[in-house]
Amino acid sequence: MKSIAKIGFIGGGNMAEAMLKGLLAGTFPAGQVLVAEPDQARRGLLESRYGIQVVAENLEVVKACELLVLAVKPQLVDEVLTGIAGAFSSNQLLVSILAGVSTAVLESYFDGRPRIIRAMPNTPALVGAGATALCAGQYAGADDMLTARHLFEATGIVQVVGESQMDAVTGLSGSGPAYVFTVIEALADGGVQEGLPRDIALALAVQTLLGAARLVKESGEHPALLRDRVCSPGGTTIAGVKALEQGGLRATLMEAVSQAARRSRELGGK
Repeated sequence: MKSIAKIGFIGGGNMAEAMLKGLLAGTFPAGQVLVAEPDQARRGLLESRYGIQVVAENLEVVKACELLVLAVKPQLVDEVLTGIAGAFSSNQLLVSILAGVSTAVLESYFDGRPRIIRAMPNTPALVGAGATALCAGQYAGADDMLTARHLFEATGIVQVVGESQMDAVTGLSGSGPAYVFTVIEALADGGVQEGLPRDIALALAVQTLLGAARLVKESGEHPALLRDRVCSPGGTTIAGVKALEQGGLRATLMEAVSQAARRSRELGGK
């Protein structure tokens, strides 16, 4: 991270931990990270696991850090921002990972011209394979966006989108890992149903999804084209694909994205 003396996290949940892990795996020193987390057991876990300082009070973090990551539940935004607004200054950058909460809503809690970036990461950031989308508030500059990009590139890929697209991002990549976990579990169950031991079925299912995703990424070819190459006439794969179509897998996944995006809009009061 360039020119950031100290990064503070308000909230120490799973996504905050994913970002912490990415930062500390790079070049950012643990001594320059401060986390506010109300749960005592969680504080102890983060301290022992990452060697960072974790405190109970949000204001302690706000007063000490120039870059703040807001990582609490969306339902707590009013309580948390009302409590810290008086200590926040124009010299600080706030990066929010709250689903559904717009930069305009966040800005309304502060005086002046608060610099705010909104982000939607996902949990594969824990293993450096995250996908994050960013958008800037009206007072955030190009340098602020660059800082946020560097922050999240420590955990995976970054895409910049318009704020009107952030709910769609939430439905797709933000919630998407849960859909994929369900598919992996179902594939493994299918293998078990056909006689495979559970551990072998799960290992094959995981590697199949990992390999297929990597093939799409590295080949640059459309998934439909790659699928067609696997479907030999009258073969096993086209029989399986027919079952997927009859079961409505494609429409179900599309609806999952839409439902999650709709919930994101509800959380933001839209």
